[in-house]
Amino acid sequence: MTKGLSLFDKRRRRNRTALRARAGTRPRLSVHRSGKHIYAQVIDDANGHTVASASTLAGHEGKTATVAAATEVGKRVAEAAKAAGVTQVVFDRGGFLFHGRVKALAEAAREAGLEF
Repeated sequence: MTKGLSLFDKRRRRNRTALRARAGTRPRLSVHRSGKHIYAQVIDDANGHTVASASTLAGHEGKTATVAAATEVGKRVAEAAKAAGVTQVVFDRGGFLFHGRVKALAEAAREAGLEF
C-alpha cells in the first residue's frame, strides 16, 4: 500500500503552484506527453477556455513519439496562439521533466514567436 502522492503528482503540484504565483493574467501553454503523442494547449484560465491547441494526432501518422514531431507541434501551437492574439504565455510542463520532447516543443514555440 502506497501513501501520499507519486513523484509525477508532486512535480505537477509544485509546478502549477509556482505558475499561479508568477502568471498574472497571462495564459499558460500546457503540455501533455503520452507514449505515442504529445499535446499542447494555450489556456486562458481567467475565462476558462482554450485559445489554441496542437497535437500529433491530426494528420501525422508515422511521426508520433519523436523529438521532430514535438518540434512541429510547438511551431503549430505558437502560430495558432499568435493568430488568436496571444504572444506571452507561461510554460506549464505539468509533471513532465524538461528534456526530450517537452524541451523540443518549448524551444520550437519560442522560436516561432511565443514569449515565456
